[in-house]
Amino acid sequence: MVDMATSRDILRLTAFSSDPAGGNPAGVVLDARGLDDSELQSVAAEIGYAETAFLIEPELGGNPRHSRIRYFSPIAEVPFCGHATIATAIALTERDGDGTFTFETPIGPVSIDTATDEDGTSTATFTSVEPSVSPIDHAVLTALLGLIGVDSSALDARYPAMLSYAGNTHPIVVLRDQAAFDEFTFDPSAMRTLMDAQGWTGTVTILHPLDDNTFEARNLFPVGNIVEDPATGSAAASTGGYLRKLEPAATPRRITIHQGRHVGRPSVLAVEIPVDGGIAVTGTAVPTDDPR
Repeated sequence: MVDMATSRDILRLTAFSSDPAGGNPAGVVLDARGLDDSELQSVAAEIGYAETAFLIEPELGGNPRHSRIRYFSPIAEVPFCGHATIATAIALTERDGDGTFTFETPIGPVSIDTATDEDGTSTATFTSVEPSVSPIDHAVLTALLGLIGVDSSALDARYPAMLSYAGNTHPIVVLRDQAAFDEFTFDPSAMRTLMDAQGWTGTVTILHPLDDNTFEARNLFPVGNIVEDPATGSAAASTGGYLRKLEPAATPRRITIHQGRHVGRPSVLAVEIPVDGGIAVTGTAVPTDDPR
């Protein structure tokens, strides 16, 4: 595995923060041509971040802004990863300049717009696939709440728990009280078992509202040595779809999601919720201080 990983140019960036000590680290391989599934998985496992993005077909049709991408956690392929998408787009922007990139992902094409401001900070915005929102089974919700040590009385009645899909399916649970949000703990193995049984390939998204358009998130993602995700772009998109479903009359709107405080890597995700269509999630990425 070591030879395989070191034979490729692997970038290590942290997304949704301008601080190398914040955000969510992602591996990025800009040219993964010729690697088979087992090799892609081995490289991701060795890197050890929540996800690594691989451009398995860069420059489709000779266009450097159109590539086929796949995402792997240390244990499995995932259909879509927001923070690794942002990191990859920023890496391409530094190489090829601002503009629009298109990634052919396992869930379909995703468009990413990048721009660089006067101080040299680049941001990337991806637009998710069309979200869909559905009820969560009562028994499953009860089991989930039990795993984080709360019951239904802890939920914010304005925000019913639901499943939201915008590339990955995320159960979304909103806790009313700051203390309950800050203090809950969970058994990673038991959470992984529930997630696998339900086919949740993304994170379990726990939110606390700070005001009508500002939320703090904890995204539970027990995989390898990881327990919580510091920043989760796909969950931010799913949250946007969820809020539009709950309050369609309030769109278009912009929300801000703060994440990562509980794992020492604070992050900020900006989410634009249009009246219809995909959800836009914006962030930056810089080289990370987490070398793994």
